[in-house]
Amino acid sequence: MASHEFRTPLSTVLSSASLINTYADRNDLENIKKHSLRIKTAVNNLNTILTEFLSLGKLDEGKTEINLRETNLREMVEEGIDEIRGILRPGQRLEYQHEGAEFGLIDPGVFKHVLMNLFSNAIKYSPDNSCITVRSAASEERISLTVTDQGMGIPEADQKHLFSRFFRAANATNIQGTGLGLYIVKRYVELMNGEIGFESTEGNGTTFWVRLYPLHLQQLNNTHGKN
Repeated sequence: MASHEFRTPLSTVLSSASLINTYADRNDLENIKKHSLRIKTAVNNLNTILTEFLSLGKLDEGKTEINLRETNLREMVEEGIDEIRGILRPGQRLEYQHEGAEFGLIDPGVFKHVLMNLFSNAIKYSPDNSCITVRSAASEERISLTVTDQGMGIPEADQKHLFSRFFRAANATNIQGTGLGLYIVKRYVELMNGEIGFESTEGNGTTFWVRLYPLHLQQLNNTHGKN
């Protein structure tokens, strides 16, 4: 499976790079932009695959440690959105709103992985010319994040399996993916003393929500440290 998942984006990069050379000779800017986007998307897919397999290995070996620190949540989400804009499909747009305090206790590296997975899924499973809405909020008790798309939605029969390892929804089999992303995201969220869920109707989009309770985790870690 890993071999197949690597070959597909690599083939895309090679073919699009060759075509860009051809279109450059013709000064065909429209097709150059089209294949530049294909290369960006393929490279992002490669990065996702690598990250997922490395993350899975560390999780299975119990080597993932959570290091909480005061982080500007709003800035972190904005940076993630800026990074992911390069793979937006034609006409897609990201809208972001933040409420409450800007700083919260999170593990920046782990939370970044959660962000980028939810963002890339929203883009991948949404049509052209659609809006993806991101909202975050922070308080002393809770940090929350929601990502809402207008995509294909998740079939009701598949929803109970969505966070299972290697699971792909029936309507997503023609879209590249390992079926590991949401499984890893759920494990990360739980390690940060949080919960993740979603609301979805097939054909009418999906909203994923994440809620973290970092103070409880910090208190637990402090208690264990004293023992």
